[in-house]
Amino acid sequence: MRASAAGVLRRTPFHERTGPLCQAGNWRRWAGHLAAGSYEPTHEHEYHAIRSAAALIDVSPLYKYRLSGPGAAALADRVVTRDVGRQAVGQVYYTAWCDGAGKVRDDGTLHRLGETDFRLTSAEPTLGWLHENSRGLDVELVEETERLGALALQGPLSRELLQRITDGDVEGLRYFGVMSARIAGFRAEISRTGYTGDLGYEIWVDAGDAIPLWDALTAAGEPFGLAPAGMLALDMARIEAGLLLVDVDYVPAQRAIIADQKSSPYELGLGWTVSLDASNYVGRAALRAESARPAEWRFRGITLDWESLEEAYAEVNLPPQLPGTTLRDSVPLYSGSRQVGYATSQGWSPTLKTYLGLAHLRADFALVGTEVEIEVTVEHQRRRARATVVPTPFFDPDRKRATRRSTA
Repeated sequence: MRASAAGVLRRTPFHERTGPLCQAGNWRRWAGHLAAGSYEPTHEHEYHAIRSAAALIDVSPLYKYRLSGPGAAALADRVVTRDVGRQAVGQVYYTAWCDGAGKVRDDGTLHRLGETDFRLTSAEPTLGWLHENSRGLDVELVEETERLGALALQGPLSRELLQRITDGDVEGLRYFGVMSARIAGFRAEISRTGYTGDLGYEIWVDAGDAIPLWDALTAAGEPFGLAPAGMLALDMARIEAGLLLVDVDYVPAQRAIIADQKSSPYELGLGWTVSLDASNYVGRAALRAESARPAEWRFRGITLDWESLEEAYAEVNLPPQLPGTTLRDSVPLYSGSRQVGYATSQGWSPTLKTYLGLAHLRADFALVGTEVEIEVTVEHQRRRARATVVPTPFFDPDRKRATRRSTA
């Protein structure tokens, strides 16, 4: 990897292609790497490629760790909240991992590539913590972040596109499955995963094959309307899908300054990832105790009432002013004079034609259908607009999980 011009940020294995394509010069920082915010001056075309055609997203900055050897399964079982004993070879788990108090350190995916071979992806650097928990186990830990390039191919046409240039059974790959295959002759691993809430795949390839693989995908994708997409389009898609973003929707436990900044999987809507009967992973005792008492906080979706928003702006003779990108600020939610929660991610959904957000709410106000108020700033004045608590995901198409034929 070459350093960026600033001498700090690294370039991904695909930068030789993504760099010239980023006409907007809209670069973001992601885990010490340059990541395109949008390739065009606005991200609308990129977003619509995700939802109506196919989009190619460079997700190489994800931290990637390989766990292999006789103790690999035992280590995975020691750290994640899922029951690794039930995970089949060729299956991917979405999972959280916690500190000893049952508070979430990070969330990511665990790929079981073999009986004693796993790959863990994360948003936060996790190698040191894995080493701490590997004591006494016969396991090899290798960070693959720089060695592997990773692409997310997402959208309703992604399956047909990928099948055309892949020798494996892409059509039969189940939701949250992973397989080895050759794409245009290049060896890769393909997982039926993504961060858009749509039909899609993630492709894991040796960094040395990154550029020719990109070229093969983009050439094959031209008839499908394939477009490169950046972080701004991805951010809107993941909110529609109700997916968490670390440092935005929650504070990782290891970096929280006070206890109130920490969240458990139950408080983040991730209770379904917690196996209380799995082996004694970090935080299990605390999560068992928490599961037996009423929750104090819940993570929910909210939708804003458009007429209420219009009324707030009409008071100063303006139409509603919607942000061009998603908002990642903490915004208070109220019921009467009492603050009952806060929104963490908000934005206008072009597909659903609704202004929506993700929010932490006190349990008494987290029931679906509950009406609350959200703070909005209109001409430098704080006002309120009505909002309704709704379940997530907001967008959940059947094609996301559907498989065209079974992998008999």
